[in-house]
Amino acid sequence: MEMGVNNPLFWSHPGTSFFMEQICGSAREQLLVKLKVELTWFEGDEGGRLSLIFIAYRPPVVPLLSWLISTLSRCLFRVVCCKMNFIVGAFKQPCTVSIKFADGETRKQATVKKEGGQSVTCPVFNSKENVTGEVHIDPVYGKKVEHLGVKIELLGQIELSLERGHVYDFTSLVRELDVPGEIYQRKVYPFEFSAVEMPYESYNGAHVKLRYVLRVTVGRNFPSNIVHVSEFWVRNVSPPPEKISPIKMEVGIEDCLHIEFEYSKDKYHLSDVVIGKIYFLLVRIKIKHMELEIRRRESTGSGPNTYVETETLAKFELMDGAPVRGESIPVRLFLSDYDLTPTYRNINNKFSVKYFFNLVLVDEEDRRYFKQQEITMYRLDS
Repeated sequence: MEMGVNNPLFWSHPGTSFFMEQICGSAREQLLVKLKVELTWFEGDEGGRLSLIFIAYRPPVVPLLSWLISTLSRCLFRVVCCKMNFIVGAFKQPCTVSIKFADGETRKQATVKKEGGQSVTCPVFNSKENVTGEVHIDPVYGKKVEHLGVKIELLGQIELSLERGHVYDFTSLVRELDVPGEIYQRKVYPFEFSAVEMPYESYNGAHVKLRYVLRVTVGRNFPSNIVHVSEFWVRNVSPPPEKISPIKMEVGIEDCLHIEFEYSKDKYHLSDVVIGKIYFLLVRIKIKHMELEIRRRESTGSGPNTYVETETLAKFELMDGAPVRGESIPVRLFLSDYDLTPTYRNINNKFSVKYFFNLVLVDEEDRRYFKQQEITMYRLDS
Protein backbone atom coordinates (compact mmCIF):
# COMPACT_ATOMS: atom_id res chain seq x y z
CA MET A 1 0.00 0.00 0.00
CA GLU A 2 1.41 3.29 -1.07
CA MET A 3 1.21 6.20 1.42
CA GLY A 4 1.80 9.92 1.08
CA VAL A 5 2.00 13.14 3.16
CA ASN A 6 -0.84 15.62 2.74
CA ASN A 7 -1.71 18.98 4.32
CA PRO A 8 1.25 19.59 6.62
CA LEU A 9 0.59 22.35 9.16
CA PHE A 10 3.27 24.23 11.07
CA TRP A 11 3.04 27.36 13.27
CA SER A 12 5.68 28.81 15.53
CA HIS A 13 6.15 31.64 18.02
CA PRO A 14 8.99 32.41 20.47
CA GLY A 15 8.67 29.94 23.32
CA THR A 16 5.81 28.05 21.63
CA SER A 17 5.72 25.53 18.82
CA PHE A 18 3.07 23.37 17.15
CA PHE A 19 3.40 20.66 14.52
CA MET A 20 0.65 18.60 12.97
CA GLU A 21 1.11 15.96 10.29
CA GLN A 22 -1.53 13.86 8.59
CA ILE A 23 -0.54 10.74 6.65
CA CYS A 24 -3.29 9.14 4.61
CA GLY A 25 -3.55 6.22 2.20
CA SER A 26 -6.45 5.23 0.03
CA ALA A 27 -10.05 5.52 1.22
CA ARG A 28 -11.01 3.26 4.13
CA GLU A 29 -7.38 2.32 4.53
CA GLN A 30 -4.96 2.95 7.33
CA LEU A 31 -5.16 6.49 8.82
CA LEU A 32 -2.48 8.05 10.94
CA VAL A 33 -2.96 11.41 12.68
CA LYS A 34 0.01 12.63 14.63
CA LEU A 35 -0.02 15.76 16.83
CA LYS A 36 2.90 17.13 18.74
CA VAL A 37 2.50 20.20 20.97
CA GLU A 38 5.31 21.89 22.82
CA LEU A 39 4.38 24.88 24.96
CA THR A 40 6.97 26.83 26.88
CA TRP A 41 6.30 29.84 29.05
CA PHE A 42 8.47 31.93 31.37
CA GLU A 43 7.63 34.16 34.31
CA GLY A 44 10.38 35.63 36.49
CA ASP A 45 12.95 32.99 37.33
CA GLU A 46 10.42 30.16 37.03
CA GLY A 47 9.33 28.41 33.89
CA GLY A 48 7.37 25.51 32.66
CA ARG A 49 6.93 23.28 29.68
CA LEU A 50 3.97 21.28 28.46
CA SER A 51 4.42 18.49 25.93
CA LEU A 52 1.67 16.47 24.31
CA ILE A 53 2.17 13.70 21.76
CA PHE A 54 -0.82 11.87 20.39
CA ILE A 55 -0.93 9.10 17.80
CA ALA A 56 -4.22 7.56 16.64
CA TYR A 57 -5.02 4.93 14.03
CA ARG A 58 -8.25 4.24 12.26
CA PRO A 59 -11.37 6.33 11.81
CA PRO A 60 -13.48 8.16 12.89
CA VAL A 61 -11.58 11.33 12.08
CA VAL A 62 -14.10 14.08 12.97
CA PRO A 63 -14.39 13.34 16.76
CA LEU A 64 -10.65 12.93 16.93
CA LEU A 65 -9.93 16.28 15.29
CA SER A 66 -12.58 17.96 17.45
CA TRP A 67 -10.86 16.69 20.61
CA LEU A 68 -7.48 17.78 19.30
CA ILE A 69 -8.69 21.33 18.56
CA SER A 70 -10.30 21.63 21.99
CA THR A 71 -7.15 20.45 23.76
CA LEU A 72 -4.97 22.72 21.67
CA SER A 73 -7.17 25.75 22.44
CA ARG A 74 -6.97 25.19 26.19
CA CYS A 75 -3.20 24.84 26.07
CA LEU A 76 -2.81 27.95 23.96
CA PHE A 77 -5.06 29.97 26.28
CA ARG A 78 -2.95 28.99 29.28
CA VAL A 79 0.25 29.99 27.54
CA VAL A 80 -1.17 33.37 26.48
CA CYS A 81 -2.37 34.08 30.03
CA CYS A 82 1.03 33.26 31.50
CA LYS A 83 2.80 35.48 28.99
CA MET A 84 0.37 38.35 29.53
CA ASN A 85 0.91 38.16 33.29
CA PHE A 86 4.63 38.34 32.71
CA ILE A 87 4.30 41.36 30.41
CA VAL A 88 1.98 43.22 32.81
CA GLY A 89 4.26 42.47 35.73
CA ALA A 90 7.29 43.74 33.82
CA PHE A 91 5.71 47.15 33.20
CA LYS A 92 3.92 47.57 36.52
CA GLN A 93 5.48 50.28 38.67
CA PRO A 94 7.57 48.74 41.46
CA CYS A 95 6.73 51.58 43.88
CA THR A 96 4.25 54.32 44.68
CA VAL A 97 5.25 57.99 44.93
CA SER A 98 3.41 60.68 46.89
CA ILE A 99 4.01 64.32 47.86
CA LYS A 100 3.00 65.85 51.18
CA PHE A 101 3.19 69.59 51.78
CA ALA A 102 4.64 70.68 55.12
CA ASP A 103 1.49 72.58 56.13
CA GLY A 104 -0.98 70.77 53.89
CA GLU A 105 -3.56 70.22 56.65
CA THR A 106 -3.76 73.87 57.71
CA ARG A 107 -3.14 75.65 54.41
CA LYS A 108 -6.09 77.15 52.55
CA GLN A 109 -7.48 74.95 49.77
CA ALA A 110 -8.90 75.95 46.37
CA THR A 111 -11.57 73.93 44.54
CA VAL A 112 -10.57 73.47 40.91
CA LYS A 113 -12.82 72.13 38.16
CA LYS A 114 -11.24 69.62 35.81
CA GLU A 115 -12.29 68.22 32.47
CA GLY A 116 -15.37 66.05 32.73
CA GLY A 117 -16.92 68.16 35.47
CA GLN A 118 -14.83 66.72 38.29
CA SER A 119 -13.56 68.96 41.09
CA VAL A 120 -10.35 68.61 43.07
CA THR A 121 -8.83 70.61 45.91
CA CYS A 122 -5.34 72.12 45.75
CA PRO A 123 -3.31 73.97 48.40
CA VAL A 124 -3.07 77.72 47.79
CA PHE A 125 0.27 79.58 47.69
CA ASN A 126 1.31 83.16 47.05
CA SER A 127 4.29 84.39 45.12
CA LYS A 128 7.55 84.57 47.14
CA GLU A 129 6.34 81.86 49.53
CA ASN A 130 8.43 78.82 50.49
CA VAL A 131 7.17 75.56 49.00
CA THR A 132 8.26 72.76 51.36
CA GLY A 133 7.27 69.19 52.09
CA GLU A 134 8.27 65.57 51.72
CA VAL A 135 8.42 63.00 48.93
CA HIS A 136 7.46 59.45 49.97
CA ILE A 137 8.58 56.44 47.92
CA ASP A 138 7.06 53.08 48.92
CA PRO A 139 8.38 49.98 47.08
CA VAL A 140 5.95 47.15 46.38
CA TYR A 141 6.31 44.43 49.01
CA GLY A 142 9.12 42.06 48.13
CA LYS A 143 10.56 44.21 45.35
CA LYS A 144 13.45 46.59 45.14
CA VAL A 145 13.62 49.78 43.11
CA GLU A 146 16.77 50.29 41.07
CA HIS A 147 17.03 53.91 40.00
CA LEU A 148 19.36 56.40 38.33
CA GLY A 149 18.52 59.19 40.76
CA VAL A 150 15.50 60.94 42.24
CA LYS A 151 14.64 64.60 41.61
CA ILE A 152 11.77 67.01 42.18
CA GLU A 153 10.88 69.96 39.93
CA LEU A 154 8.68 72.99 40.51
CA LEU A 155 7.16 74.02 37.18
CA GLY A 156 4.95 76.86 36.01
CA GLN A 157 3.19 75.89 32.79
CA ILE A 158 0.82 77.35 30.20
CA GLU A 159 -1.20 75.01 27.98
CA LEU A 160 -3.33 76.27 25.07
CA SER A 161 -6.11 74.02 23.78
CA LEU A 162 -5.34 75.04 20.20
CA GLU A 163 -1.82 73.68 20.69
CA ARG A 164 -2.80 70.56 22.61
CA GLY A 165 0.17 68.51 23.63
CA HIS A 166 2.57 71.47 23.75
CA VAL A 167 3.24 73.03 27.16
CA TYR A 168 5.15 76.28 27.76
CA ASP A 169 7.29 76.32 30.91
CA PHE A 170 7.78 79.84 32.28
CA THR A 171 9.16 78.72 35.68
CA SER A 172 11.44 75.74 36.27
CA LEU A 173 13.32 74.85 39.49
CA VAL A 174 15.01 71.51 40.26
CA ARG A 175 16.18 69.80 43.45
CA GLU A 176 18.16 66.54 43.36
CA LEU A 177 16.91 64.23 46.12
CA ASP A 178 19.01 61.07 45.70
CA VAL A 179 21.96 59.65 43.77
CA PRO A 180 21.67 56.43 41.72
CA GLY A 181 21.11 53.37 43.88
CA GLU A 182 18.48 50.94 45.16
CA ILE A 183 15.46 51.36 47.44
CA TYR A 184 14.34 48.36 49.49
CA GLN A 185 11.91 49.98 51.90
CA ARG A 186 9.93 53.20 52.36
CA LYS A 187 12.07 56.27 51.92
CA VAL A 188 11.25 59.92 52.73
CA TYR A 189 12.98 62.86 51.05
CA PRO A 190 12.41 66.39 52.43
CA PHE A 191 12.44 69.23 49.89
CA GLU A 192 12.27 73.03 49.94
CA PHE A 193 11.94 75.73 47.30
CA SER A 194 12.61 79.05 49.01
CA ALA A 195 10.91 82.35 48.10
CA VAL A 196 9.67 81.06 44.76
CA GLU A 197 8.87 83.73 42.20
CA MET A 198 5.40 82.87 40.86
CA PRO A 199 4.39 85.99 38.92
CA TYR A 200 1.16 84.72 37.40
CA GLU A 201 -1.98 83.35 39.02
CA SER A 202 -3.24 79.86 38.35
CA TYR A 203 -6.03 79.93 35.80
CA ASN A 204 -8.35 77.28 34.35
CA GLY A 205 -10.21 78.81 31.41
CA ALA A 206 -12.11 77.70 28.34
CA HIS A 207 -9.07 77.41 26.05
CA VAL A 208 -6.06 78.06 28.26
CA LYS A 209 -4.69 76.61 31.50
CA LEU A 210 -1.98 78.13 33.67
CA ARG A 211 -0.84 75.83 36.45
CA TYR A 212 1.95 75.15 38.91
CA VAL A 213 3.03 71.57 39.65
CA LEU A 214 5.58 69.60 41.63
CA ARG A 215 6.93 66.73 39.53
CA VAL A 216 8.91 63.86 41.06
CA THR A 217 10.98 61.70 38.69
CA VAL A 218 12.57 58.38 39.62
CA GLY A 219 15.05 57.71 36.81
CA ARG A 220 15.19 54.17 35.40
CA ASN A 221 16.78 52.39 32.47
CA PHE A 222 13.85 50.04 31.84
CA PRO A 223 11.02 50.22 31.13
CA SER A 224 10.59 53.95 31.79
CA ASN A 225 10.95 56.63 34.45
CA ILE A 226 8.47 56.74 37.32
CA VAL A 227 6.80 60.17 37.35
CA HIS A 228 4.37 61.64 39.88
CA VAL A 229 2.77 65.09 39.49
CA SER A 230 1.02 67.11 42.20
CA GLU A 231 -0.67 70.44 41.38
CA PHE A 232 -0.96 73.46 43.65
CA TRP A 233 -2.81 76.74 43.17
CA VAL A 234 -1.32 80.26 43.14
CA ARG A 235 -3.21 83.45 44.01
CA ASN A 236 -1.51 86.83 44.12
CA VAL A 237 -2.89 89.78 46.05
CA SER A 238 -2.94 93.16 44.30
CA PRO A 239 -2.86 96.57 46.00
CA PRO A 240 -5.99 98.71 45.51
CA PRO A 241 -5.80 100.81 42.34
CA GLU A 242 -4.74 104.40 42.87
CA LYS A 243 -7.43 105.86 40.64
CA ILE A 244 -11.04 104.68 40.56
CA SER A 245 -13.46 106.56 38.32
CA PRO A 246 -17.24 106.26 37.96
CA ILE A 247 -18.76 105.07 34.69
CA LYS A 248 -21.32 107.36 33.02
CA MET A 249 -22.66 106.77 29.52
CA GLU A 250 -25.63 107.75 27.38
CA VAL A 251 -26.94 105.37 24.73
CA GLY A 252 -30.05 105.09 22.62
CA ILE A 253 -31.80 104.96 19.28
CA GLU A 254 -32.63 108.26 17.58
CA ASP A 255 -36.19 109.42 18.36
CA CYS A 256 -36.99 106.01 19.92
CA LEU A 257 -34.91 105.36 23.04
CA HIS A 258 -32.52 107.38 25.13
CA ILE A 259 -31.11 106.02 28.37
CA GLU A 260 -28.29 106.97 30.70
CA PHE A 261 -26.54 104.47 32.96
CA GLU A 262 -24.16 105.12 35.78
CA TYR A 263 -21.94 102.77 37.84
CA SER A 264 -20.12 103.90 40.96
CA LYS A 265 -16.66 102.79 39.71
CA ASP A 266 -14.78 101.08 36.92
CA LYS A 267 -12.54 98.83 39.07
CA TYR A 268 -13.81 96.14 41.45
CA HIS A 269 -12.27 93.55 43.74
CA LEU A 270 -13.60 89.99 43.60
CA SER A 271 -15.90 90.42 46.61
CA ASP A 272 -17.11 93.88 45.73
CA VAL A 273 -20.66 95.17 45.14
CA VAL A 274 -21.75 96.84 41.91
CA ILE A 275 -23.90 99.89 42.63
CA GLY A 276 -25.45 102.03 39.90
CA LYS A 277 -28.59 103.51 38.29
CA ILE A 278 -30.33 103.38 34.93
CA TYR A 279 -32.24 106.54 33.77
CA PHE A 280 -34.84 106.46 30.99
CA LEU A 281 -34.79 109.86 29.30
CA LEU A 282 -36.87 108.87 26.24
CA VAL A 283 -38.98 105.74 25.71
CA ARG A 284 -40.93 105.26 22.48
CA ILE A 285 -40.54 101.51 22.09
CA LYS A 286 -42.18 98.88 24.28
CA ILE A 287 -39.49 97.38 26.53
CA LYS A 288 -40.33 93.95 27.93
CA HIS A 289 -37.45 93.50 30.37
CA MET A 290 -33.87 94.59 31.09
CA GLU A 291 -30.91 92.68 32.55
CA LEU A 292 -27.24 93.19 33.41
CA GLU A 293 -24.72 90.53 32.35
CA ILE A 294 -21.14 89.94 33.48
CA ARG A 295 -19.07 88.60 30.61
CA ARG A 296 -15.56 87.19 30.54
CA ARG A 297 -13.58 87.49 27.32
CA GLU A 298 -10.60 85.16 26.97
CA SER A 299 -8.20 85.76 24.08
CA THR A 300 -5.26 83.55 23.12
CA GLY A 301 -2.56 83.95 20.49
CA SER A 302 -1.64 87.17 18.72
CA GLY A 303 -2.17 88.93 15.41
CA PRO A 304 -4.14 86.95 12.82
CA ASN A 305 -3.92 83.84 15.03
CA THR A 306 -5.88 85.42 17.89
CA TYR A 307 -8.77 83.32 19.18
CA VAL A 308 -11.45 84.93 21.37
CA GLU A 309 -13.95 83.11 23.61
CA THR A 310 -16.69 85.06 25.40
CA GLU A 311 -18.55 83.51 28.33
CA THR A 312 -21.54 84.93 30.21
CA LEU A 313 -20.92 84.34 33.92
CA ALA A 314 -23.94 86.08 35.41
CA LYS A 315 -27.35 87.49 34.44
CA PHE A 316 -29.07 89.91 36.81
CA GLU A 317 -32.60 91.05 35.99
CA LEU A 318 -33.00 94.78 36.53
CA MET A 319 -36.55 95.32 35.32
CA ASP A 320 -39.58 93.30 34.21
CA GLY A 321 -42.15 95.40 32.37
CA ALA A 322 -42.31 98.58 30.33
CA PRO A 323 -40.52 101.66 31.73
CA VAL A 324 -41.74 105.22 31.35
CA ARG A 325 -39.93 108.45 30.68
CA GLY A 326 -38.10 109.76 33.73
CA GLU A 327 -38.02 106.41 35.50
CA SER A 328 -34.86 105.41 37.42
CA ILE A 329 -33.85 101.74 37.99
CA PRO A 330 -31.34 101.01 40.80
CA VAL A 331 -28.54 98.46 40.35
CA ARG A 332 -27.05 96.43 43.19
CA LEU A 333 -25.09 93.28 42.34
CA PHE A 334 -22.84 91.22 44.67
CA LEU A 335 -19.80 89.87 42.83
CA SER A 336 -18.78 87.33 45.50
CA ASP A 337 -21.52 84.97 44.26
CA TYR A 338 -19.75 84.39 40.95
CA ASP A 339 -16.61 82.58 39.86
CA LEU A 340 -14.46 85.55 38.87
CA THR A 341 -10.71 86.05 38.50
CA PRO A 342 -8.63 89.21 38.28
CA THR A 343 -8.16 90.84 34.90
CA TYR A 344 -5.12 89.32 33.15
CA ARG A 345 -3.36 91.33 30.48
CA ASN A 346 -0.98 89.61 28.06
CA ILE A 347 0.20 86.86 30.42
CA ASN A 348 3.59 85.68 29.19
CA ASN A 349 2.53 86.89 25.71
CA LYS A 350 0.11 83.94 25.54
CA PHE A 351 -3.34 85.05 26.71
CA SER A 352 -5.49 87.79 28.25
CA VAL A 353 -8.71 87.79 30.28
CA LYS A 354 -11.03 90.80 30.42
CA TYR A 355 -14.41 91.47 32.05
CA PHE A 356 -17.38 93.49 30.80
CA PHE A 357 -20.75 94.77 32.01
CA ASN A 358 -23.32 94.12 29.30
CA LEU A 359 -26.63 95.98 29.64
CA VAL A 360 -29.38 94.22 27.65
CA LEU A 361 -32.89 95.50 26.81
CA VAL A 362 -35.49 93.29 25.11
CA ASP A 363 -38.63 94.69 23.48
CA GLU A 364 -41.96 92.95 22.95
CA GLU A 365 -40.84 91.71 19.54
CA ASP A 366 -37.78 90.07 21.18
CA ARG A 367 -35.34 92.48 19.62
CA ARG A 368 -32.30 93.00 21.80
CA TYR A 369 -30.47 96.25 22.46
CA PHE A 370 -27.24 96.16 24.41
CA LYS A 371 -24.25 98.21 25.50
CA GLN A 372 -20.93 96.87 26.83
CA GLN A 373 -18.50 98.52 29.20
CA GLU A 374 -15.13 97.06 30.21
CA ILE A 375 -14.28 96.86 33.91
CA THR A 376 -11.10 95.92 35.78
CA MET A 377 -11.08 93.14 38.39
CA TYR A 378 -8.38 92.71 41.05
CA ARG A 379 -7.77 90.54 44.14
CA LEU A 380 -7.54 92.02 47.63
CA ASP A 381 -6.93 88.75 49.50
CA SER A 382 -6.12 85.17 48.64
